[in-house]
Amino acid sequence: MNLAPESGTKPRFIGQLAAVCLALLVLVPLAAFAAAPTKRQLAAIEVQLRRHVTTLSSDEYAGREPGTPGETLTLRYLAREWFDIGLESGTNDPGNAWFAPVELVEREPQGSRAQFLAGKRRLPVAETGIFVVTSGLRSLIENAPLVYVGKTEGGEGARTELAGRVAVILDSEAPLPEAARPGAAAPPRPIDRAGRLLAGGAAAVLTVLDGERTLEDVMARRRRAGYALAGERLGGDIEAFVSADAAQQLLAAAGGQDLAGLRAAGAAPGFGMRALGISASFEATNRETRIKTHNLIGRIAGRRPAAGAVVLMAHWDHFGRCARPPAEKQVCPGAVDNASGLAVITEAARLLAAGKPLDRDVYLVATTGEELGLLGALAFAENPPLPLASVVAAFNVDSSGLVPAGLPVSVVGQGMTPLDPGIASVVKTMKRKLATGEAANAFARRQDSWALMQHDVPSVMVSTSYSDPARLEAFMDNVYHRPTDDAERVVYGGMVDDVLLQTELVRFFADPRAWPATGPASWPAARAK
Repeated sequence: MNLAPESGTKPRFIGQLAAVCLALLVLVPLAAFAAAPTKRQLAAIEVQLRRHVTTLSSDEYAGREPGTPGETLTLRYLAREWFDIGLESGTNDPGNAWFAPVELVEREPQGSRAQFLAGKRRLPVAETGIFVVTSGLRSLIENAPLVYVGKTEGGEGARTELAGRVAVILDSEAPLPEAARPGAAAPPRPIDRAGRLLAGGAAAVLTVLDGERTLEDVMARRRRAGYALAGERLGGDIEAFVSADAAQQLLAAAGGQDLAGLRAAGAAPGFGMRALGISASFEATNRETRIKTHNLIGRIAGRRPAAGAVVLMAHWDHFGRCARPPAEKQVCPGAVDNASGLAVITEAARLLAAGKPLDRDVYLVATTGEELGLLGALAFAENPPLPLASVVAAFNVDSSGLVPAGLPVSVVGQGMTPLDPGIASVVKTMKRKLATGEAANAFARRQDSWALMQHDVPSVMVSTSYSDPARLEAFMDNVYHRPTDDAERVVYGGMVDDVLLQTELVRFFADPRAWPATGPASWPAARAK
Protein backbone atom coordinates (compact mmCIF):
# COMPACT_ATOMS: atom_id res chain seq x y z
CA MET A 1 0.00 0.00 0.00
CA ASN A 2 1.51 3.32 -1.10
CA LEU A 3 0.88 5.52 1.91
CA ALA A 4 1.75 9.14 2.56
CA PRO A 5 5.45 9.73 3.12
CA GLU A 6 6.51 11.46 6.29
CA SER A 7 7.31 15.09 5.67
CA GLY A 8 7.32 18.26 7.72
CA THR A 9 9.07 18.50 11.05
CA LYS A 10 6.09 19.15 13.28
CA PRO A 11 3.93 16.12 12.33
CA ARG A 12 7.01 13.84 12.41
CA PHE A 13 8.00 15.15 15.85
CA ILE A 14 4.50 14.60 17.20
CA GLY A 15 4.48 11.06 15.80
CA GLN A 16 7.84 10.28 17.44
CA LEU A 17 6.67 11.78 20.71
CA ALA A 18 3.51 9.66 20.58
CA ALA A 19 5.51 6.49 20.02
CA VAL A 20 7.80 7.24 22.95
CA CYS A 21 4.91 8.11 25.26
CA LEU A 22 3.01 4.98 24.32
CA ALA A 23 6.04 2.85 25.00
CA LEU A 24 6.46 4.45 28.40
CA LEU A 25 2.79 4.23 29.30
CA VAL A 26 2.34 0.66 28.07
CA LEU A 27 -1.11 1.13 26.57
CA VAL A 28 -3.26 -1.78 27.73
CA PRO A 29 -6.27 -2.60 25.50
CA LEU A 30 -9.39 -1.38 27.23
CA ALA A 31 -12.02 -4.08 27.58
CA ALA A 32 -15.58 -3.13 28.43
CA PHE A 33 -14.93 -1.07 31.52
CA ALA A 34 -15.53 -3.08 34.65
CA ALA A 35 -13.52 -0.32 36.30
CA ALA A 36 -12.62 3.20 35.23
CA PRO A 37 -9.63 3.42 32.86
CA THR A 38 -6.35 4.29 34.50
CA LYS A 39 -4.63 7.64 34.18
CA ARG A 40 -1.97 5.98 32.04
CA GLN A 41 -4.57 4.66 29.63
CA LEU A 42 -6.26 8.06 29.41
CA ALA A 43 -2.91 9.81 28.88
CA ALA A 44 -1.98 7.37 26.11
CA ILE A 45 -5.27 8.01 24.32
CA GLU A 46 -4.69 11.76 24.55
CA VAL A 47 -1.21 11.42 23.03
CA GLN A 48 -2.68 9.63 20.03
CA LEU A 49 -5.47 12.18 19.66
CA ARG A 50 -2.95 15.04 19.67
CA ARG A 51 -0.90 13.29 17.01
CA HIS A 52 -3.90 12.84 14.70
CA VAL A 53 -5.27 16.36 15.10
CA THR A 54 -1.86 18.02 14.76
CA THR A 55 -1.09 16.08 11.60
CA LEU A 56 -4.47 16.41 9.89
CA SER A 57 -4.73 20.15 10.58
CA SER A 58 -1.11 20.92 9.65
CA ASP A 59 -0.07 23.27 6.84
CA GLU A 60 1.01 20.27 4.77
CA TYR A 61 -2.60 19.07 4.53
CA ALA A 62 -3.74 22.53 3.38
CA GLY A 63 -7.24 22.39 4.79
CA ARG A 64 -8.26 18.96 3.40
CA GLU A 65 -10.28 20.22 0.44
CA PRO A 66 -11.88 17.46 -1.71
CA GLY A 67 -10.15 16.81 -5.00
CA THR A 68 -6.81 18.35 -3.95
CA PRO A 69 -3.45 16.94 -2.77
CA GLY A 70 -4.74 17.59 0.74
CA GLU A 71 -7.34 14.87 0.19
CA THR A 72 -4.67 12.42 -0.92
CA LEU A 73 -2.57 13.06 2.19
CA THR A 74 -5.60 12.84 4.47
CA LEU A 75 -6.92 9.55 3.12
CA ARG A 76 -3.48 7.95 2.99
CA TYR A 77 -2.81 8.94 6.58
CA LEU A 78 -6.13 7.55 7.81
CA ALA A 79 -5.89 4.37 5.73
CA ARG A 80 -2.41 3.69 7.13
CA GLU A 81 -3.65 4.22 10.69
CA TRP A 82 -6.69 2.02 10.21
CA PHE A 83 -4.68 -0.72 8.49
CA ASP A 84 -2.09 -0.71 11.29
CA ILE A 85 -4.87 -0.90 13.89
CA GLY A 86 -6.12 -4.07 12.22
CA LEU A 87 -9.07 -2.92 10.12
CA GLU A 88 -9.78 -4.35 6.70
CA SER A 89 -11.29 -2.58 3.71
CA GLY A 90 -15.00 -2.02 4.14
CA THR A 91 -15.93 -0.96 0.62
CA ASN A 92 -16.75 -4.59 -0.33
CA ASP A 93 -15.53 -3.58 -3.79
CA PRO A 94 -12.32 -5.30 -4.97
CA GLY A 95 -11.86 -2.60 -7.59
CA ASN A 96 -11.91 0.21 -5.00
CA ALA A 97 -10.49 -1.16 -1.77
CA TRP A 98 -10.67 1.29 1.14
CA PHE A 99 -11.45 4.32 -1.05
CA ALA A 100 -15.04 4.51 -2.31
CA PRO A 101 -15.24 6.96 -5.26
CA VAL A 102 -17.63 9.89 -4.98
CA GLU A 103 -18.11 12.30 -7.88
CA LEU A 104 -19.36 15.79 -7.09
CA VAL A 105 -20.76 18.44 -9.41
CA GLU A 106 -19.93 22.06 -8.66
CA ARG A 107 -22.13 24.67 -10.29
CA GLU A 108 -21.28 28.37 -10.12
CA PRO A 109 -23.56 31.12 -11.48
CA GLN A 110 -22.19 32.73 -14.64
CA GLY A 111 -24.94 34.52 -16.57
CA SER A 112 -28.07 36.43 -15.53
CA ARG A 113 -30.49 38.14 -17.94
CA ALA A 114 -33.98 39.60 -17.54
CA GLN A 115 -36.38 41.48 -19.80
CA PHE A 116 -39.87 42.79 -19.00
CA LEU A 117 -42.70 43.75 -21.34
CA ALA A 118 -46.07 45.42 -20.95
CA GLY A 119 -47.84 44.19 -24.07
CA LYS A 120 -45.18 44.73 -26.72
CA ARG A 121 -43.58 47.66 -24.92
CA ARG A 122 -40.27 46.95 -23.20
CA LEU A 123 -40.11 48.17 -19.61
CA PRO A 124 -36.91 49.77 -18.36
CA VAL A 125 -35.10 48.10 -15.43
CA ALA A 126 -31.47 48.55 -14.42
CA GLU A 127 -29.31 45.45 -14.71
CA THR A 128 -28.04 46.19 -11.22
CA GLY A 129 -31.58 45.89 -9.89
CA ILE A 130 -32.27 42.25 -10.75
CA PHE A 131 -30.51 38.90 -10.39
CA VAL A 132 -31.52 35.57 -11.96
CA VAL A 133 -30.27 32.12 -10.93
CA THR A 134 -30.98 28.53 -11.89
CA SER A 135 -30.24 25.09 -10.53
CA GLY A 136 -29.50 23.80 -14.04
CA LEU A 137 -26.70 24.48 -16.49
CA ARG A 138 -28.85 26.87 -18.56
CA SER A 139 -32.48 27.75 -18.07
CA LEU A 140 -34.70 30.05 -20.12
CA ILE A 141 -38.30 31.17 -20.02
CA GLU A 142 -39.76 33.68 -22.46
CA ASN A 143 -42.72 36.04 -22.19
CA ALA A 144 -44.22 34.43 -19.10
CA PRO A 145 -46.95 36.50 -17.37
CA LEU A 146 -46.22 37.87 -13.89
CA VAL A 147 -48.79 36.97 -11.23
CA TYR A 148 -48.67 38.38 -7.72
CA VAL A 149 -49.61 35.51 -5.39
CA GLY A 150 -49.79 37.33 -2.05
CA LYS A 151 -49.12 34.89 0.77
CA THR A 152 -50.04 31.83 -1.27
CA GLU A 153 -47.56 29.00 -0.88
CA GLY A 154 -48.57 26.97 -3.92
CA GLY A 155 -49.91 23.45 -3.58
CA GLU A 156 -52.04 21.35 -5.86
CA GLY A 157 -54.95 23.78 -5.77
CA ALA A 158 -52.82 26.52 -7.32
CA ARG A 159 -51.18 24.42 -10.02
CA THR A 160 -53.48 25.50 -12.85
CA GLU A 161 -53.24 29.19 -11.98
CA LEU A 162 -49.43 29.04 -11.70
CA ALA A 163 -48.67 26.94 -14.78
CA GLY A 164 -46.50 28.86 -17.24
CA ARG A 165 -46.50 31.97 -15.06
CA VAL A 166 -43.96 33.80 -12.91
CA ALA A 167 -45.09 33.85 -9.28
CA VAL A 168 -44.28 37.22 -7.69
CA ILE A 169 -43.80 37.30 -3.92
CA LEU A 170 -42.81 40.06 -1.50
CA ASP A 171 -39.94 39.38 0.88
CA SER A 172 -41.72 41.40 3.55
CA GLU A 173 -44.50 38.80 3.50
CA ALA A 174 -42.17 35.89 4.22
CA PRO A 175 -43.81 33.62 6.80
CA LEU A 176 -42.15 32.83 10.08
CA PRO A 177 -40.21 29.54 10.30
CA GLU A 178 -42.38 26.48 10.74
CA ALA A 179 -42.89 25.51 14.33
CA ALA A 180 -41.79 21.98 15.09
CA ARG A 181 -44.68 19.59 14.50
CA PRO A 182 -46.33 17.98 17.53
CA GLY A 183 -43.96 15.46 19.04
CA ALA A 184 -41.03 16.52 16.87
CA ALA A 185 -37.66 17.05 18.46
CA ALA A 186 -36.20 18.88 15.48
CA PRO A 187 -35.90 22.69 15.59
CA PRO A 188 -38.04 24.96 13.42
CA ARG A 189 -36.84 25.55 9.87
CA PRO A 190 -37.62 28.34 7.38
CA ILE A 191 -40.40 27.84 4.86
CA ASP A 192 -39.10 27.65 1.28
CA ARG A 193 -41.91 29.54 -0.43
CA ALA A 194 -40.10 29.75 -3.75
CA GLY A 195 -39.49 26.01 -3.74
CA ARG A 196 -43.13 25.29 -2.97
CA LEU A 197 -44.37 27.60 -5.71
CA LEU A 198 -42.00 26.04 -8.24
CA ALA A 199 -43.12 22.58 -7.18
CA GLY A 200 -46.68 23.85 -7.51
CA GLY A 201 -46.24 24.59 -11.21
CA ALA A 202 -44.81 28.11 -11.44
CA ALA A 203 -42.45 28.63 -14.39
CA ALA A 204 -40.28 30.86 -12.18
CA VAL A 205 -40.46 32.83 -8.95
CA LEU A 206 -39.66 36.55 -8.72
CA THR A 207 -38.97 37.80 -5.19
CA VAL A 208 -39.29 41.51 -4.55
CA LEU A 209 -36.74 42.42 -1.87
CA ASP A 210 -38.84 44.91 0.06
CA GLY A 211 -37.89 43.54 3.48
CA GLU A 212 -34.62 43.35 5.39
CA ARG A 213 -32.67 41.53 2.68
CA THR A 214 -30.98 43.54 -0.04
CA LEU A 215 -30.12 42.47 -3.56
CA GLU A 216 -26.45 42.62 -2.58
CA ASP A 217 -27.15 40.18 0.28
CA VAL A 218 -28.88 37.72 -2.04
CA MET A 219 -26.22 37.98 -4.74
CA ALA A 220 -23.40 37.42 -2.25
CA ARG A 221 -25.07 34.21 -1.08
CA ARG A 222 -26.43 32.86 -4.35
CA ARG A 223 -23.27 33.51 -6.36
CA ARG A 224 -21.44 30.94 -4.30
CA ALA A 225 -20.90 27.60 -5.95
CA GLY A 226 -23.48 24.91 -5.28
CA TYR A 227 -22.68 21.22 -5.02
CA ALA A 228 -24.48 17.96 -5.66
CA LEU A 229 -23.67 14.33 -6.26
CA ALA A 230 -23.04 13.49 -9.91
CA GLY A 231 -26.07 11.73 -11.31
CA GLU A 232 -28.45 13.59 -9.01
CA ARG A 233 -31.20 15.38 -10.93
CA LEU A 234 -30.25 19.03 -10.60
CA GLY A 235 -33.31 20.43 -12.35
CA GLY A 236 -33.53 23.78 -14.06
CA ASP A 237 -35.76 25.94 -11.87
CA ILE A 238 -35.42 29.70 -12.24
CA GLU A 239 -35.52 32.17 -9.38
CA ALA A 240 -35.20 35.92 -9.85
CA PHE A 241 -34.68 38.64 -7.26
CA VAL A 242 -35.45 42.31 -7.80
CA SER A 243 -34.74 45.30 -5.57
CA ALA A 244 -37.68 47.23 -4.20
CA ASP A 245 -36.73 50.31 -6.23
CA ALA A 246 -36.52 48.36 -9.49
CA ALA A 247 -39.84 46.64 -8.76
CA GLN A 248 -41.49 50.00 -8.06
CA GLN A 249 -40.12 51.30 -11.37
CA LEU A 250 -41.54 48.30 -13.25
CA LEU A 251 -44.97 48.55 -11.66
CA ALA A 252 -45.23 52.28 -12.29
CA ALA A 253 -44.16 51.90 -15.95
CA ALA A 254 -46.71 49.13 -16.45
CA GLY A 255 -49.71 51.18 -15.44
CA GLY A 256 -49.40 53.08 -12.19
CA GLN A 257 -49.29 50.17 -9.74
CA ASP A 258 -47.09 50.29 -6.65
CA LEU A 259 -45.71 48.02 -3.93
CA ALA A 260 -47.88 49.52 -1.21
CA GLY A 261 -50.96 48.60 -3.22
CA LEU A 262 -49.76 45.04 -3.67
CA ARG A 263 -49.08 44.65 0.05
CA ALA A 264 -52.54 45.95 0.90
CA ALA A 265 -54.17 43.62 -1.61
CA GLY A 266 -52.21 40.62 -0.39
CA ALA A 267 -53.24 41.30 3.21
CA ALA A 268 -56.96 41.47 2.34
CA PRO A 269 -59.07 38.46 3.41
CA GLY A 270 -59.67 35.97 0.64
CA PHE A 271 -56.98 37.33 -1.69
CA GLY A 272 -56.01 34.85 -4.38
CA MET A 273 -53.75 35.98 -7.21
CA ARG A 274 -53.49 39.10 -9.37
CA ALA A 275 -52.11 39.37 -12.90
CA LEU A 276 -49.78 42.37 -13.16
CA GLY A 277 -50.01 42.97 -16.90
CA ILE A 278 -46.28 42.36 -17.23
CA SER A 279 -44.48 39.47 -18.91
CA ALA A 280 -40.89 38.44 -18.28
CA SER A 281 -38.10 36.59 -20.03
CA PHE A 282 -35.42 35.17 -17.75
CA GLU A 283 -32.19 33.37 -18.60
CA ALA A 284 -29.57 32.05 -16.20
CA THR A 285 -26.46 29.92 -16.76
CA ASN A 286 -23.98 28.09 -14.56
CA ARG A 287 -20.42 26.88 -14.98
CA GLU A 288 -20.03 23.20 -14.10
CA THR A 289 -16.97 21.46 -12.65
CA ARG A 290 -16.65 17.78 -11.76
CA ILE A 291 -14.75 16.84 -8.60
CA LYS A 292 -13.55 13.28 -8.05
CA THR A 293 -13.22 12.54 -4.36
CA HIS A 294 -13.59 9.57 -1.97
CA ASN A 295 -15.10 8.18 1.18
CA LEU A 296 -12.74 6.00 3.21
CA ILE A 297 -14.41 2.84 4.53
CA GLY A 298 -12.85 0.31 6.90
CA ARG A 299 -14.32 -2.63 8.78
CA ILE A 300 -13.82 -4.62 11.95
CA ALA A 301 -15.30 -7.99 11.02
CA GLY A 302 -17.75 -9.41 13.53
CA ARG A 303 -18.32 -13.02 14.49
CA ARG A 304 -21.96 -12.87 13.39
CA PRO A 305 -22.20 -10.41 10.48
CA ALA A 306 -25.66 -11.70 9.62
CA ALA A 307 -26.82 -10.04 12.86
CA GLY A 308 -26.23 -6.60 11.36
CA ALA A 309 -23.67 -3.84 11.65
CA VAL A 310 -22.78 -0.66 13.54
CA VAL A 311 -21.38 2.39 11.71
CA LEU A 312 -18.94 4.90 13.23
CA MET A 313 -18.55 7.99 11.04
CA ALA A 314 -16.74 11.33 10.83
CA HIS A 315 -16.19 13.66 7.89
CA TRP A 316 -12.62 14.28 6.74
CA ASP A 317 -13.14 17.28 4.44
CA HIS A 318 -12.75 20.98 5.13
CA PHE A 319 -12.46 24.18 3.07
CA GLY A 320 -8.82 24.31 2.05
CA ARG A 321 -7.83 27.89 1.26
CA CYS A 322 -10.61 30.02 2.70
CA ALA A 323 -9.11 33.53 2.88
CA ARG A 324 -7.27 35.78 0.45
CA PRO A 325 -4.28 38.08 0.78
CA PRO A 326 -3.48 40.19 2.68
CA ALA A 327 -4.86 37.85 5.36
CA GLU A 328 -1.95 36.38 7.35
CA LYS A 329 -3.66 32.97 7.59
CA GLN A 330 -5.37 31.87 4.38
CA VAL A 331 -6.00 28.16 5.02
CA CYS A 332 -8.81 26.80 7.19
CA PRO A 333 -7.04 23.93 8.99
CA GLY A 334 -10.24 22.41 10.43
CA ALA A 335 -8.74 21.11 13.67
CA VAL A 336 -11.96 20.96 15.68
CA ASP A 337 -14.09 20.66 12.53
CA ASN A 338 -13.32 17.86 11.97
CA ALA A 339 -9.81 16.52 12.56
CA SER A 340 -11.06 15.97 16.11
CA GLY A 341 -13.85 13.66 14.95
CA LEU A 342 -11.46 11.65 12.77
CA ALA A 343 -9.12 11.29 15.72
CA VAL A 344 -11.93 10.11 18.00
CA ILE A 345 -13.25 7.40 15.68
CA THR A 346 -9.69 6.22 14.92
CA GLU A 347 -8.84 5.78 18.59
CA ALA A 348 -12.21 4.17 19.30
CA ALA A 349 -11.44 1.72 16.49
CA ARG A 350 -8.05 1.00 18.07
CA LEU A 351 -9.71 0.04 21.35
CA LEU A 352 -12.41 -1.98 19.61
CA ALA A 353 -9.93 -3.90 17.45
CA ALA A 354 -7.74 -4.70 20.46
CA GLY A 355 -10.63 -5.81 22.65
CA LYS A 356 -12.94 -8.79 22.78
CA PRO A 357 -14.29 -9.76 19.33
CA LEU A 358 -17.70 -8.29 18.57
CA ASP A 359 -20.68 -10.12 17.13
CA ARG A 360 -21.77 -7.49 14.60
CA ASP A 361 -19.55 -5.94 11.95
CA VAL A 362 -18.33 -2.41 12.67
CA TYR A 363 -17.87 -0.06 9.72
CA LEU A 364 -15.63 2.96 10.08
CA VAL A 365 -16.47 5.68 7.54
CA ALA A 366 -14.59 8.93 6.86
CA THR A 367 -16.87 10.92 4.58
CA THR A 368 -16.11 13.54 1.96
CA GLY A 369 -18.18 16.59 1.07
CA GLU A 370 -19.85 17.15 4.45
CA GLU A 371 -19.09 20.85 4.29
CA LEU A 372 -20.65 20.94 0.80
CA GLY A 373 -23.98 19.52 1.93
CA LEU A 374 -23.47 16.12 3.64
CA LEU A 375 -22.67 14.73 0.18
CA GLY A 376 -20.27 11.95 1.20
CA ALA A 377 -22.78 10.59 3.70
CA LEU A 378 -25.48 10.75 1.02
CA ALA A 379 -23.20 8.86 -1.37
CA PHE A 380 -22.61 6.21 1.31
CA ALA A 381 -26.36 5.86 1.85
CA GLU A 382 -27.20 5.76 -1.86
CA ASN A 383 -24.45 3.28 -2.76
CA PRO A 384 -23.81 1.44 0.50
CA PRO A 385 -21.24 -1.34 0.93
CA LEU A 386 -23.81 -3.28 2.97
CA PRO A 387 -27.62 -3.37 3.06
CA LEU A 388 -28.71 -0.25 4.94
CA ALA A 389 -31.46 -2.24 6.63
CA SER A 390 -28.73 -4.24 8.38
CA VAL A 391 -27.32 -1.14 10.14
CA VAL A 392 -28.73 -1.26 13.66
CA ALA A 393 -27.04 1.98 14.75
CA ALA A 394 -24.80 4.68 13.30
CA PHE A 395 -22.85 7.25 15.30
CA ASN A 396 -21.39 10.39 13.77
CA VAL A 397 -18.59 12.35 15.46
CA ASP A 398 -18.14 16.00 14.54
CA SER A 399 -16.31 18.83 16.33
CA SER A 400 -15.37 16.91 19.43
CA GLY A 401 -12.47 19.01 20.72
CA LEU A 402 -14.39 21.80 22.44
CA VAL A 403 -14.76 20.95 26.13
CA PRO A 404 -12.76 19.54 29.05
CA ALA A 405 -13.35 16.11 30.53
CA GLY A 406 -16.31 15.31 32.73
CA LEU A 407 -19.18 17.15 31.06
CA PRO A 408 -22.60 15.56 30.52
CA VAL A 409 -23.30 13.64 27.32
CA SER A 410 -25.57 15.22 24.71
CA VAL A 411 -27.41 13.43 21.92
CA VAL A 412 -27.85 15.30 18.65
CA GLY A 413 -30.94 13.54 17.31
CA GLN A 414 -32.52 12.72 20.64
CA GLY A 415 -36.11 11.60 20.16
CA MET A 416 -35.65 11.00 16.42
CA THR A 417 -34.53 7.35 16.43
CA PRO A 418 -35.12 4.24 18.55
CA LEU A 419 -31.55 4.44 19.91
CA ASP A 420 -32.27 6.60 22.97
CA PRO A 421 -32.82 3.78 25.53
CA GLY A 422 -29.62 2.01 24.48
CA ILE A 423 -27.61 5.24 24.64
CA ALA A 424 -29.02 6.01 28.08
CA SER A 425 -28.07 2.53 29.26
CA VAL A 426 -24.47 2.94 28.07
CA VAL A 427 -24.13 6.38 29.64
CA LYS A 428 -25.49 5.08 32.94
CA THR A 429 -23.15 2.07 32.93
CA MET A 430 -20.21 4.40 32.37
CA LYS A 431 -21.39 6.46 35.35
CA ARG A 432 -21.78 9.51 33.14
CA LYS A 433 -24.61 12.02 33.08
CA LEU A 434 -26.95 12.48 30.15
CA ALA A 435 -27.73 16.13 29.39
CA THR A 436 -31.37 17.04 29.82
CA GLY A 437 -33.47 18.74 27.15
CA GLU A 438 -33.13 18.71 23.39
CA ALA A 439 -31.07 21.88 22.77
CA ALA A 440 -28.42 19.85 20.92
CA ASN A 441 -31.02 18.97 18.28
CA ALA A 442 -30.48 22.43 16.79
CA PHE A 443 -27.51 20.77 15.04
CA ALA A 444 -29.44 17.71 13.85
CA ARG A 445 -29.66 18.75 10.20
CA ARG A 446 -26.13 20.13 10.05
CA GLN A 447 -24.11 16.92 10.29
CA ASP A 448 -23.77 13.57 8.56
CA SER A 449 -26.08 11.49 10.71
CA TRP A 450 -28.98 13.51 9.28
CA ALA A 451 -28.21 12.22 5.77
CA LEU A 452 -28.31 8.63 7.01
CA MET A 453 -31.47 9.28 8.98
CA GLN A 454 -33.22 10.32 5.77
CA HIS A 455 -32.47 6.81 4.44
CA ASP A 456 -34.06 5.13 7.48
CA VAL A 457 -30.74 4.45 9.21
CA PRO A 458 -30.99 5.04 12.99
CA SER A 459 -28.19 7.57 13.28
CA VAL A 460 -27.29 10.17 15.90
CA MET A 461 -24.34 12.13 17.22
CA VAL A 462 -23.38 11.51 20.85
CA SER A 463 -20.77 13.82 22.37
CA THR A 464 -19.83 16.00 25.32
CA SER A 465 -19.05 18.98 23.05
CA TYR A 466 -22.69 20.03 22.82
CA SER A 467 -23.23 20.17 26.58
CA ASP A 468 -21.56 23.53 27.19
CA PRO A 469 -23.58 26.21 25.35
CA ALA A 470 -21.13 29.00 26.20
CA ARG A 471 -18.11 27.21 24.75
CA LEU A 472 -20.08 26.06 21.75
CA GLU A 473 -21.37 29.56 21.03
CA ALA A 474 -17.87 31.03 21.36
CA PHE A 475 -16.53 28.48 18.89
CA MET A 476 -19.32 29.10 16.39
CA ASP A 477 -18.96 32.89 16.63
CA ASN A 478 -15.18 33.18 16.55
CA VAL A 479 -13.51 30.02 15.21
CA TYR A 480 -15.96 27.93 13.18
CA HIS A 481 -15.00 27.74 9.48
CA ARG A 482 -12.15 30.20 9.99
CA PRO A 483 -8.35 29.98 9.75
CA THR A 484 -8.25 30.16 13.55
CA ASP A 485 -9.62 26.58 13.89
CA ASP A 486 -6.15 25.19 14.52
CA ALA A 487 -4.67 22.49 16.73
CA GLU A 488 -3.70 24.94 19.47
CA ARG A 489 -7.36 25.59 20.26
CA VAL A 490 -8.38 21.94 20.64
CA VAL A 491 -9.39 20.76 24.12
CA TYR A 492 -8.44 17.11 24.52
CA GLY A 493 -10.12 16.14 27.79
CA GLY A 494 -13.56 15.95 26.24
CA MET A 495 -12.13 14.15 23.22
CA VAL A 496 -10.78 11.38 25.46
CA ASP A 497 -14.23 11.13 27.01
CA ASP A 498 -15.73 10.85 23.53
CA VAL A 499 -13.32 8.05 22.56
CA LEU A 500 -14.41 6.01 25.57
CA LEU A 501 -18.06 6.88 24.89
CA GLN A 502 -17.97 5.85 21.21
CA THR A 503 -16.15 2.64 22.13
CA GLU A 504 -18.81 1.61 24.62
CA LEU A 505 -21.68 2.64 22.35
CA VAL A 506 -20.33 0.45 19.56
CA ARG A 507 -19.74 -2.47 21.94
CA PHE A 508 -23.29 -2.23 23.25
CA PHE A 509 -25.02 -1.92 19.89
CA ALA A 510 -22.77 -4.58 18.31
CA ASP A 511 -24.13 -7.10 20.83
CA PRO A 512 -27.42 -8.66 19.58
CA ARG A 513 -28.28 -9.72 23.13
CA ALA A 514 -27.98 -6.17 24.43
CA TRP A 515 -29.60 -4.56 21.37
CA PRO A 516 -31.80 -6.71 19.10
CA ALA A 517 -32.15 -5.34 15.57
CA THR A 518 -34.96 -2.81 15.15
CA GLY A 519 -36.46 -1.65 11.88
CA PRO A 520 -37.77 1.75 10.76
CA ALA A 521 -41.32 0.76 11.75
CA SER A 522 -40.27 1.14 15.40
CA TRP A 523 -39.15 4.72 14.95
CA PRO A 524 -41.13 7.53 16.53
CA ALA A 525 -43.05 9.82 14.20
CA ALA A 526 -40.57 12.60 14.93
CA ARG A 527 -37.90 10.81 12.87
CA ALA A 528 -39.11 12.34 9.62
CA LYS A 529 -39.55 15.89 10.88
